[in-house]
Amino acid sequence: MKYIIILGDGMSDRPIESLGGKTPLMVADIPNIDLLCEKGRCGKFVTVPADMPPGSAVANLSVLGYDPVDVFQGRGVLEAASMGVELDYSDLAMRCNLICIEDGKIKNHSAGHISTEESHQLIEALNEKLGSDSMKFYPGVSYRHLFVLKDGSDAVFCTPPHDVPGTDYNEVMIESSGASGEKTAALLNSIILKSHGILSSHPVNRKRIAEGKDPANSVWFWSPGYRPKMKTMTELYGIKGAVISAVDLVKGLGIYAGLDVIEVDGATGLYDTNYEGKAQAAVEALKGDYDFVYLHVEATDEAGHEGDVDLKIRTIEYLDNRIVKYIMDQTSNMSEDVAIAITPDHGTPCDVRTHVHDPVPFLIYHPGEKPDDVSRYDEVSTENGSYGIIEGDAFMRALVCGVGRHL
Repeated sequence: MKYIIILGDGMSDRPIESLGGKTPLMVADIPNIDLLCEKGRCGKFVTVPADMPPGSAVANLSVLGYDPVDVFQGRGVLEAASMGVELDYSDLAMRCNLICIEDGKIKNHSAGHISTEESHQLIEALNEKLGSDSMKFYPGVSYRHLFVLKDGSDAVFCTPPHDVPGTDYNEVMIESSGASGEKTAALLNSIILKSHGILSSHPVNRKRIAEGKDPANSVWFWSPGYRPKMKTMTELYGIKGAVISAVDLVKGLGIYAGLDVIEVDGATGLYDTNYEGKAQAAVEALKGDYDFVYLHVEATDEAGHEGDVDLKIRTIEYLDNRIVKYIMDQTSNMSEDVAIAITPDHGTPCDVRTHVHDPVPFLIYHPGEKPDDVSRYDEVSTENGSYGIIEGDAFMRALVCGVGRHL
């Protein structure tokens, strides 16, 4: 048997008043996912331990069967792997967002989803003014970039910018979480402040302001860590796999997990991503030498961060009719059975516009297996699924090893 996880990042939500107390999953038209739910088994998945941040790095580690308490080292190191940045074990790598600050408050975490071309010019300017042998900015995609500080301390507390839109940035600057982190925290804060002048006067931002767009007028550091030590999926489960994603974090996680990265033209990480291209790439991988594909779609998470209920519903429906339908149709005709799992990594409710610890709904369809009694995929219906509430590596073991399937 082969296996595929279709992950709608941040797809689950909480009841929304404008939807009559329903969630986007409850009102979305998702006949294909519902059919899989009717044919499979489902439950709720605690993807983030209560004492850990409910970010995509932690949650995706859990989905892949890793214990984030043991291996989580922050988003930065995962994105470094995706970008081909080799880290020494003493290098402190961290996520570096280009954000928009307006009237002293964090307006958004993405500088209005600045283009990659524009952001690369800004990162180049930051390196020219602030880079050195001991610290360097690495350009990524859109607003998502990397910063590496040699011999930095991870005893610092950083607030993700997507958690605090509308907050005075001075209230959420980096803090040391121990004496060893005081020097690093002070350095990072000084770089943030220096970036304001460098970026605000840059031609890219002057042009953005003239066009009525949000300027990328500050960097913001978060999720620092060191190079992790992880077993590969082959070592853990005996499978050869691939990851498909537009997000550096997820691709980097896949690299550390021993998965091959499959690039898809037009994969943007937003609502306009190349859904069909991702689905086709996943099927081709399963028809080839791969036992397992991790297909990650970011669009639902971005809609949650924007607080855009209609867009979140639309991206959920895109996932259903532009990815899930094709994969169901194609894998049903393959010579080898393909088990299909669908899950978010975490919830990103539109009302709070950030990640939460809520258990997420999941389904696993194994061809030929007796289904449970749930026929609708949403946050409430799946509570009655035969898997119940699971955590740890139970999801991956259920998918690949069959543990917990016959309940």
